[in-house]
Amino acid sequence: MNYIFRHIFVVAAAVFILSFTGNSQTNPRFNVSLQVDYSAADQTVALMEGEPMSTQMLAGLRGNRIAASTTGLISDRSTVTERLQNYLDSLKYHQIIRDDAYRLESARQNLGAIKELLTEIIRRNFNRKVVATVEQIFPQDADIDVIIPVYVVALGHDNVDAYVRRVIWHGDVPEFADEGSGELVIVINVAHAARFGNELEDRFVNLLGVVAHEVFHAAFGAFKDRSPLWKKYYAAHQEPFDRLLDLTQNEGIAYYLSVDQLGHGRIPPDWQARAHDVFSTFNKNAAELLSADLRPRRAAELIRGANLSGFWESYGAMTGMFIAREIDLRLGRAALIETISLGPYDFFDKYASLSVRDGNLPAPSDQLLQALKKR
Repeated sequence: MNYIFRHIFVVAAAVFILSFTGNSQTNPRFNVSLQVDYSAADQTVALMEGEPMSTQMLAGLRGNRIAASTTGLISDRSTVTERLQNYLDSLKYHQIIRDDAYRLESARQNLGAIKELLTEIIRRNFNRKVVATVEQIFPQDADIDVIIPVYVVALGHDNVDAYVRRVIWHGDVPEFADEGSGELVIVINVAHAARFGNELEDRFVNLLGVVAHEVFHAAFGAFKDRSPLWKKYYAAHQEPFDRLLDLTQNEGIAYYLSVDQLGHGRIPPDWQARAHDVFSTFNKNAAELLSADLRPRRAAELIRGANLSGFWESYGAMTGMFIAREIDLRLGRAALIETISLGPYDFFDKYASLSVRDGNLPAPSDQLLQALKKR
């Protein structure tokens, strides 16, 4: 397989594509391929090293366009998206970036680690483990056939290292789509990933968990697109509360998959206390989403905060991670896999039964349980 990467091989093209196909799988119909584009990260590294570079070209690369839009979404500031080229100009001319929405200054200061990690992820064919790990969480008869574009970037909001979005492309301009439409794409911010871990191997292993997390999202999205049950769910459940439940299951299983890949021993010592705290926040915010007085802007804030507020502050994702882990450990992997097919109500119902059996587990509120029964 031919790799084209600056500082390793001769630069022969503007786009650097590496296609991976998962092997060692048990379900031949779980056909997930990753198509990785390193150009945004590579060219950003070149800019930081002082190489001649058009910032207009750099800001217009597909990966950077998605990263810019996502940064604006998380920070709730559309001007951040529109001003990416200005930020890159400041980086190019060594000007102080006072409002560093894309964390460009910290990336430049950590340039050596970024280059080292980029070299490592290209050198090591890690996709086989990632795809095989993700496959294990899906039903044995899951029929998924998808090529997932993966854009590696070196800039973005500090709260996320990777994410999945649905995109409809107009040339190289992205239009972001809802569930059931658009192309599933993954973005990985290697500048963020390079900051974690004392050694290169630690950073690489952490990145494996990040990629598994995002491949799960993309595969789950492809699974939903073909599932009559999920199509029926989305047709009948379009309220903010429903979006929270969907997000909680989706993000929760993905986070748990990352933790599980690193080993159960990596669970923090304050896990139980943290779980009770996030459940309390979840119950409170779910009640607000169910309120007749809810306003659209407030609903959007609550949904955004459920997953894009930092790790433990992302109350929906963390609640879902705890639920997924308890289902897997107490009811078995088959029970967790069943929730993939049956949806978020089954996910919450299974956990609710566990919380009844064990009073030490944080429990869904009575209001939440009643809302689940009515829907």
